[in-house]
Amino acid sequence: MKKKKPDAPLPQQDTFGPWVRIGRAHQSLNDLIIDALRQAILQGQFKLGERLPEAKLAELFGVSRIPIREALRVLSHEGLVEINPRKGARIPLLSTDELREIIELRAELEAICARNVARDCTPEIREQLQALLNQGNQAANDNDLSRLRVINKDFHSTLATASKNRYLAEFAKSLRDRTYWLFSSDAEGTALATWREHAAILEAVMAQDEQLAAALASRHVKRVGTHIAEKMP
Repeated sequence: MKKKKPDAPLPQQDTFGPWVRIGRAHQSLNDLIIDALRQAILQGQFKLGERLPEAKLAELFGVSRIPIREALRVLSHEGLVEINPRKGARIPLLSTDELREIIELRAELEAICARNVARDCTPEIREQLQALLNQGNQAANDNDLSRLRVINKDFHSTLATASKNRYLAEFAKSLRDRTYWLFSSDAEGTALATWREHAAILEAVMAQDEQLAAALASRHVKRVGTHIAEKMP
C-alpha cells in the first residue's frame, strides 16, 4: 500500500506580500488569500480600474488560480472588485455621481454611529478613541501617511463597533471599504484638518452631546467626500 503523501504546506507568509496580518494556523488558504487581496486593495496596491487577471494574482501570491477565483468572488460581493464574465475582474471605477451617493449614505451612517456612542460612551471606549486620536495626531505631525490611513480607518471602525448595532457597523464598514482608497489618497494635503475634525468629534462624544457628535461626523464625511469628488475627472 502506498503511503499517503502529506498535505503540501501553506506558502510562507512572505509569499502573500505584506498584507496578511492573521496567523496561518487560524485560517484556511482561501481565507488567507481573501484577506491578503483585500488588504492589498485597501492599501492602494492596485489603481482604480486596474484589471486583476487570475494568472497574475496567482503568481503574485504564489498559489493556484482556484483560491484567487474564490477571493475575487467574495470581494466582488463586498464591492471591492468588479467582475465581468467576458473581461474578468478589475478594481471598480466610481463615477462622480456614484461617489456622491455613497458619501450621502455614509455621512448618515457615521452620524448615527457618533450619536449612539455619545449616548453611551463608556470609559473603555473613551480610552480607545483617545488613544487612536493621539496616535493620529502624531502620525499627522510626522507626515506618516501610511500609518495615518490605518489609524483613520481604525478611528471610524471603533466608533461603528462602539455604536452597539452590528448591522450599522457592517453597513458602515462596507461603505468605508468601497471608498477607502479614495479617502486615503486625499490624506496628504488634509491630514491635520482631518485630525482636528476627529478631535472635535471625540470631544462631543466624550461630552455625550449626541446632536453635536452626529453633526460633526456627518460634516466630516461630506467635506472630505466633496473635496475628492471635485478632483475627479
